[in-house]
Amino acid sequence: MTTLSFAERLITWQKQHGRHHLPWQVGQPYNVWLSEIMLQQTQVATVLDYYPRFIARFPTVASLAEAEQDDVLNLWAGLGYYSRARNLHKAAKQIIDEFSGDFPQSRSELEKLCGVGRSTAAAIAAFAFQQRETILDGNVKRVLCRVFARDGNPADKKFENSLWTLAESLLPQKNEQMPAYTQGLMDLGATVCKRSKPLCNQCPMADICEAKAQDRIAELPRKKSAPEVKTLPLYWLLIRHQNGALWLEKRPQKGIWGGLYCVPCFEHLNDLYRYASLFSISPDNLEESSAITHRLTHRLLLITPFSATPETTALPQTVSDGLWVAPEDLEKYGLPQPLQIFLQHNLSDHVAVKENQSAKPAKRKSAK
Repeated sequence: MTTLSFAERLITWQKQHGRHHLPWQVGQPYNVWLSEIMLQQTQVATVLDYYPRFIARFPTVASLAEAEQDDVLNLWAGLGYYSRARNLHKAAKQIIDEFSGDFPQSRSELEKLCGVGRSTAAAIAAFAFQQRETILDGNVKRVLCRVFARDGNPADKKFENSLWTLAESLLPQKNEQMPAYTQGLMDLGATVCKRSKPLCNQCPMADICEAKAQDRIAELPRKKSAPEVKTLPLYWLLIRHQNGALWLEKRPQKGIWGGLYCVPCFEHLNDLYRYASLFSISPDNLEESSAITHRLTHRLLLITPFSATPETTALPQTVSDGLWVAPEDLEKYGLPQPLQIFLQHNLSDHVAVKENQSAKPAKRKSAK
């Protein structure tokens, strides 16, 4: 099989059977870059929900660079891997400050942007600038390992480098073919050469696929060792103002939910008790809710929420890094997804009870 036959097969198949109506397929570097960052470790169906809202709010790289980080994180809330949003914001500022507002066109220059690695840079260069650069994400690795029966440890850097070399050797000769070729690699891996139950009868490489000929489709590529999932206990403190507002703090930039707003969060229950005491809340006055779980990549969060309404509305002098947010304004803040879900099920009930109580007629005083 020649290099050209693989590229020609793929391009022909993509034009007939590939995806052509994704909203970011407009050839503009900003749109391509945004979609590629969103698609990192995220399904297309999920990105299709977030991408239009993001583009509507920040239609240009300049508007993104000028935005407050809180606004960016608010739109990103629920998409996960929040370092992507922070890096996206930093990279927008880089493009304005270091590249005079123009997207760099070469892969090497694109890799200088925060959050842009080799494969992402190659995708931007290929789609937006028709550069002959190859991508190598999980879908592409699967296609290459099967079509060419490449067998190796996925964690081995030497093996990965051999896949980069193979991928580069397969590029079409004409630059104008790069968008269709690159999209074809993505589409083939995502819709046909799937990890489980691949649709080999629909694959343009079926008759030349070495793994198929060797009956090794299920074997290749080798699976990565499953990461150990550790359980991390967390404790939330939901402090409600007497007017119904909720006390929120901004999370540190690094760590879980970096940069988002959240209720005070602790890894140790005693730390929660100490913080609560600043608001004159004793452990006996804390209402404990059932624990909830939330899965991250390598951790399972076991979150136990506690809530209370302090008798005084005055803020402790030692507490300054936070703010009261009315229930109707919570949507303006980027909140962790599990907190959003918890509040939807609990805060609304609390507010409804309070409204019902306020609607009751006052008891008549007995005549003396």
